[in-house]
Amino acid sequence: METTRDLLIALARRYAFADLGALAPSEEIAEVCEFGQRLLSLDAEDFAAEAKGVPADLRRRARACHMPQTPREQPRGALESLRPAYGLLLEVIAVRWHRRELSPMIAAVHIASEYLPLLAFEPQVGHAGDPARWPDGLSAPGSRFGVIGDRECDHTKSEQSATNRTLRVSGEPAEGWRAYFDRQHSQVAGALAVCVATCRHPCTAMDWIEPAPRADLQLRARTALAFADTPLVRLRHAAPVGHGFGVPSPEEVLDAWERSRAGLDKNPAGAAALKDDGFPLAGLPALFSAIAVAPIAPATLLAGVSDHIVTLLHRH
Repeated sequence: METTRDLLIALARRYAFADLGALAPSEEIAEVCEFGQRLLSLDAEDFAAEAKGVPADLRRRARACHMPQTPREQPRGALESLRPAYGLLLEVIAVRWHRRELSPMIAAVHIASEYLPLLAFEPQVGHAGDPARWPDGLSAPGSRFGVIGDRECDHTKSEQSATNRTLRVSGEPAEGWRAYFDRQHSQVAGALAVCVATCRHPCTAMDWIEPAPRADLQLRARTALAFADTPLVRLRHAAPVGHGFGVPSPEEVLDAWERSRAGLDKNPAGAAALKDDGFPLAGLPALFSAIAVAPIAPATLLAGVSDHIVTLLHRH
């Protein structure tokens, strides 16, 4: 017969942090469960929140995925590099798949698609799209980047507004900074990809990148844009009324992913999606790695939280 502790351990092994937190036998365990739930929910604003019962290594790795809440906050977390955040996204996608929580899984895929161009740009800009550190070349003479109303620019009106804002938001108060990240930063990611990969009337905005690396970036950015338009990502918008209705079945998700893999550009970055790497959506880590030009594997943050909770439960 299972004991109460056995049941709680089973919840920890299933990453059921919210349920376990409600039943936790101690405040310390409840606090760790809250930390794990923030990670599972991709609540990047609060990854750096104090959680004294969480081992320092897990807190450090979570902070690497944290989005700074003020223009000058240090360390810069996900604005320094998006690679740790994409590792966490992959881990969350895998956990949601195994729990058959397909709506939040597709939401995580959608988040990954929105910021993927910044992952492509990271080797060139030296950071992950930190508005406080954009290269001067984006605003060089002849650049249309951030110029509102320029009809020669291929950016949409909302992208023009977002790019204009990103060039000055680091001088705004914390409230404006947070509002920008809530509403406009993902549009800047897409706008950058348009600049380097699909613009019909190129300006000088990308001239600060040498021709050879720019040609490589063009291919990876084009693949990032293509991923955002794949059948897999479009599942996020397939509901007849808003989001959250018409949750896809596992078979529909796998079918959408197979069609997505087949439809990506056949350049080296797009072809990486065809790799069978053992991930539930086979080839997704390889695709992200190819776009980033760096190895990106599923993180072990959630697994680490689960293991720590099990250790704490054994002490009670």
